[in-house]
Amino acid sequence: MTLILSNDDVERLLTIEDCIEALDEGYREIGEGRAANRTRSDIITPTIHEGGLYALKSMDGVIPKRKVAAIRINSDILTWEMRAGNRVRVKKPAAPGERYVGLVLLFSTDTGEPLAIFPDGVMQRLRVAATSALGVRLLARKNAKTVALLGAGWQAGSQAMAVCAVRDIDEIRVYSPTPATREAFCREMANQVSARLTPMSSPEDAVKGADIVLCATNSLGNVFKAAWTEPGMHLGSIKPAELEPAAVAKAAVAVTHFHDNEPTIIRTHVDPAKEDKHGVRHEPTGIDESAMPTLPDLILGRVKGRTDDGQITAFLNHAGLGYQFAVCGAALLKKAQAAKAGNDLPTEWFTEDVHP
Repeated sequence: MTLILSNDDVERLLTIEDCIEALDEGYREIGEGRAANRTRSDIITPTIHEGGLYALKSMDGVIPKRKVAAIRINSDILTWEMRAGNRVRVKKPAAPGERYVGLVLLFSTDTGEPLAIFPDGVMQRLRVAATSALGVRLLARKNAKTVALLGAGWQAGSQAMAVCAVRDIDEIRVYSPTPATREAFCREMANQVSARLTPMSSPEDAVKGADIVLCATNSLGNVFKAAWTEPGMHLGSIKPAELEPAAVAKAAVAVTHFHDNEPTIIRTHVDPAKEDKHGVRHEPTGIDESAMPTLPDLILGRVKGRTDDGQITAFLNHAGLGYQFAVCGAALLKKAQAAKAGNDLPTEWFTEDVHP
């Protein structure tokens, strides 16, 4: 049987702690060459939506230790907006019922059969935050108590949960350009983290005196300035332009998520110059991540993390991997099977008796 799970199932079964520990193992496996990731591929075409583009995205990976392969597929309508002076990319919920389209398929490396199918939304959020949490666990000060969170959206919520899973945080100061958004975020997250959540009226006020600064936005411009850095800070970002290059240059230890993860982009009837301006492909940030050690290097001890409480450290969690869905998917599948969750469909519906 092939297991069908919903986002509600994933949210109920899979914790941020599950993902952190699964990814810790997963990065050890891929760092030692025992697992594999394939570079993301995007096909970009015109769409009927004015000013928008259509994108078909796929990314995949295999963790043989867990006997699981995964592919994540997104079928997106992309649009762009100006918010608080920054251009941001916004996915349009254009499917019937104003819904998005993203799927993860898990396969057995023993039989090739499909093991599970589920939406990507909740796992996407968890795997990004869990990866950031590994950066915090390995690079932030052990006694870190105060977090500045720049962003108050879907990704920011999981970042708050993740940082509290790896450090004993007292306060999370939240900044978003819209007062109602940051205030609502603090109310909504109050029951999900033990830390005190404080909405802040400016990013400068949020980061002043913070031990950890986490950027969790969809901005295509800088949201953290070099002038705001302080000794002992740990900086984290999930978008390439969020940190001003000079801020990263101040870090004694700067680590990137992974090398060789620039997506392959295929276009039809799309002007590359217009596309780049809109941010399908990120414009150069002035930060040379190719020269940085990676998260697997850090986890495996090939490079040193923080050696002094006064050091500034940075973790650039910019591009995701299909491999993360295999790793977290394996953890999810184990818990779902134990809980007898989801709905089973005949595997024969997804296999065939003719040679492909």
